Amino acid sequence: MTPAEALRAGLVVLLPTDTVYGLAVDPTVPGATQRLFDLKGRGRDVPIAVLVADAQQAWPTSAAPVPPAALDLAARHWPGALTLVVRRSPAWQGDIGDDIATIGLRCPDSAVVRDLCREVGPLATTSANRHGAPTAVTVAEAVAALGPIDVVIDGGPLPGTASTVVDCTVEPPAVLRQGAVHL
Repeated sequence: MTPAEALRAGLVVLLPTDTVYGLAVDPTVPGATQRLFDLKGRGRDVPIAVLVADAQQAWPTSAAPVPPAALDLAARHWPGALTLVVRRSPAWQGDIGDDIATIGLRCPDSAVVRDLCREVGPLATTSANRHGAPTAVTVAEAVAALGPIDVVIDGGPLPGTASTVVDCTVEPPAVLRQGAVHL
């Protein structure tokens, strides 16, 4: 089964981003996101970020108008380790947790992930570790922390620095987590 087939079937895929290993599901498949929450040991009150192939795939998940700061930051840092929090479009039906007001979007500098997003659509993704534990930078670390995962894509060792998260729902935008992109 290919990673895209697994995602469409509602299975969890372990994949290499440009920062750390992530657990991904297709958030439009009923029950898939709950499997991700269960595997991670995390409640639905902590939202899951969404990885996209590019800005054109990102903005339809966002409420219009997209904040100018988000457009500018995406133009300067995508693909890359920058997650932008924006207001979520009520028309986008993906399940990323209980917070339906906002969405965290990221276009990673990983051809593997961007290709999967082009094939499947935006992916609900979180770091491949138990909630509150150190992030996994190798497949072996992820599997040791989480147990068997439906489909695994091994991209070798990763840098290990999480993405920078910026809240673009406020003016001026606020850095929620300083990570690999220094703003």
